Amino acid sequence: MSLLERLRAEIAAAGPISVADYMNRCLHDPQDGYYATRPALGEGGDFITAPLVSQMFGELIGLWAVESWSRLGKPSLFRLVEIGPGDGTLMSDLLRAVRLAPDFLEAADLWLIETSKPLAERQRQTLSAAPLTPRWAAELDDIPPGAPILLVANELLDCLPARQFLHTPGGWIERLVGLGPDGGLAFGLAPSQTPVLPNAPVLEVSPAQEAFGQRLAERIVADGGAALLIDYGRPEPGFGDTLQALKGHQKLDPLAAPGESDLTVYADFPTVLAAAEKAGAETTNAIPQGLFLGRLGIQHRAEALKAARPDRAEVIDRQLARLAAPDQMGELFRAACIHQSGFFPPGFED
Repeated sequence: MSLLERLRAEIAAAGPISVADYMNRCLHDPQDGYYATRPALGEGGDFITAPLVSQMFGELIGLWAVESWSRLGKPSLFRLVEIGPGDGTLMSDLLRAVRLAPDFLEAADLWLIETSKPLAERQRQTLSAAPLTPRWAAELDDIPPGAPILLVANELLDCLPARQFLHTPGGWIERLVGLGPDGGLAFGLAPSQTPVLPNAPVLEVSPAQEAFGQRLAERIVADGGAALLIDYGRPEPGFGDTLQALKGHQKLDPLAAPGESDLTVYADFPTVLAAAEKAGAETTNAIPQGLFLGRLGIQHRAEALKAARPDRAEVIDRQLARLAAPDQMGELFRAACIHQSGFFPPGFED
């Protein structure tokens, strides 16, 4: 049975499920989930991430990591971690950039947190010639404690599921995934006791994103270090339905083909950062990606690449615009840092 058929049978037997549960099944079902079986990244896939736009992105994150390590006092051992490493391109570009800092490489213990077997295999191939040999873990708790952590998570929060609530004349009602009159999947409503804010049409709540912020902060408070989060989403509390499905770079009905497309919601930076602060860590504001990359020197890096390859100048300019221009990824995508007390993360200085 396909995932669609199994979902229909389960809902018919047990009743509707939350949007969060639906997202989790579509993305991580062991048999038919998108990330478990068919993740397709890049121009020829379903979506493209910043590391796949240009090598500049990963290289600048590498410079961020080296400078952060220096500001932490250059510990002789630290965990270099990426959560959701995609096909390994970001880490590959990061490690190429940090070859100029051999002490950093000597101190780094590299870990990749990945639950997708197909992606882990692609990461293994991409990093086969890297200066560090990674180890893989299923979650943060699997990485040994006892050393500071420098962690990068690019486009991870948007994959963590969210519940949805609709504001109706009778109050806030949770949006569920059930069956329509024709027996197909359909959105419906159910009563809910969950506290919500008034006077707004749609509210998304992601316990998974909140728990992520809390757990990450707890690790940083215990062992020291910093975590860089980059994603598209809201820098301030807001309302609206942000659930979307992408296949072949086109938006689809999220209920149309469970497991065959990527499902995402906006990253809820305010909730993630508030949870981290409550757990005892310090945080930055969620600033525009274009501003963050500009402070790290993306314009200078682009000029250096064009000087080395004048024949690719137009391509490099397009890549620069894609990453940093306000009307492309530069404003919609945001960067934030969760860090230990007294640390001043690079790129976030006013």
